Amino acid sequence: MYAITGITGKVGSIVANTLLAAGLPVRAVVRDAEKGKAWAAKGCEVAIASSADAHAMAKAFAGTAGVFFMTPPNFDPEPGFPESVKIVTAVAVAIEQAKPGKVVFLSTVGAHVAEPNLLNNSKLTEEGLRKVSVPVALLRAAWFMENAAWDVAAARNGVIHSFLQPLDHKIPMVSTQDIGHTIADLLRETWSGTRVIELEGPQRYSANDVAAAFAKALGHPVSINPVPRDTWETLFQSQGMQFPMPRIRMLDGFNEGWIDFEGNGAEKRNGITSIDAVLGELS
Repeated sequence: MYAITGITGKVGSIVANTLLAAGLPVRAVVRDAEKGKAWAAKGCEVAIASSADAHAMAKAFAGTAGVFFMTPPNFDPEPGFPESVKIVTAVAVAIEQAKPGKVVFLSTVGAHVAEPNLLNNSKLTEEGLRKVSVPVALLRAAWFMENAAWDVAAARNGVIHSFLQPLDHKIPMVSTQDIGHTIADLLRETWSGTRVIELEGPQRYSANDVAAAFAKALGHPVSINPVPRDTWETLFQSQGMQFPMPRIRMLDGFNEGWIDFEGNGAEKRNGITSIDAVLGELS
């Protein structure tokens, strides 16, 4: 049995469907019963639990060969990431109580970076999971190619705006398909202690490459304009963010190059899905 959190999202659903296709039992961990109905119809067990509820998560993880854990997205965290701290504290307790065979955590490129930025939430979670007594794999995934979904409407109109700059600066990117399949593979592997796996796609891509992929998918030219750095804070606040600086510093990190993979003995894996394939489906 494999317990899958985030199963209603892109990555979690790919993990679950991959395991089900291999004939393996899956326990869908959801926050309410309604969200579990579709997975029950596929033959999954359903466990009701929120990430911050240690008792419920322990019940969800009990008797499993492996757990896939991911934190709920939070792009506007309060200073100190109190939500992330609360969640990892509860999940660590749940893991110690349930003693699953292994845990795979969806982390991120740059999780090792000490410089304050949005990805410190994964750094905090990694630190908490390193202390548990079961085997743990920290999967540091690159920038999601599917982040470009926000730009589909603009691309159809011929112009997209980019926070990734310079426009020709390439960064590691990866598709959710490759992330999900890698997690499903890891859950079926055996190891001891803590592993760090760095995952990116078949090559690195720039903002210009994203525009070119949109143009190819849509069949018309797509230009790209950088969003001026000095407008970001006001823009994000106008969109409702209360604490925009962590997101701004994350973008700075990608643009300036200090958010990248750590190396330093980490395992390296590459997906097979290209930006053209992803944007072809999104468009």
